[in-house]
Amino acid sequence: MASSNGHFLLQSPAFADGEPIPSLYAAEGLDLSPPLRWSGEPSHTSCFTLWMEDPDAPEGHWIHWVLFNIPGSLHRLPAGLERQPQLANGACHASCGGVLQFPRLGYQGPRPPEGELHRYAFLLYAMNQPLLLLPGSCPVAVRQAMQGHVLASARLVGTYANR
Repeated sequence: MASSNGHFLLQSPAFADGEPIPSLYAAEGLDLSPPLRWSGEPSHTSCFTLWMEDPDAPEGHWIHWVLFNIPGSLHRLPAGLERQPQLANGACHASCGGVLQFPRLGYQGPRPPEGELHRYAFLLYAMNQPLLLLPGSCPVAVRQAMQGHVLASARLVGTYANR
C-alpha cells in the first residue's frame, strides 16, 4: 500500500489525532460514525476507500468499518452515516469483522474491554479506480481489490476507553 505523501490529510472535527473519540461515536453511546474530512489527495484520484480498525484488540485486529468507492469529488463524511449496503452517493459498505464472525455492515463504534484504552485507526486511501466489488464484500476481498490501485493514504488515530 502507498503511504501518505505528507499533503493528504484526514481529520475529524470531533477529535484530534491521538485524542479520545467522544462517547457519542462509541458502541456505549449512540454508535454514530464520526464526521471526517480530508484534503490533499493526488489530482488523479478516482475514489476513496476508508477503513477503521482496532490494532489493540486482544485476539487480533478488529475491523470496525470499511466504506469503499467513496466518490473522488467528496472531501467529507457527515456524522451518523446510514448503515445501508450502498449509500446514495454510490459508496458501498463492506462487512465488518475481526477475530470472530461479525457480519455487520456499516460503522461499528469503539467497544474495548472494560478498563482498557485502545487506539482506533481511520485509514483513508486515494484510489486510481473504483473497486469492482458488491456491497457487503468481506474486508479481505476489499484489501485484495485495492492492491495496485492505491495512490496515497492518510491516517487519523483516536483513542477510547470503556469505563
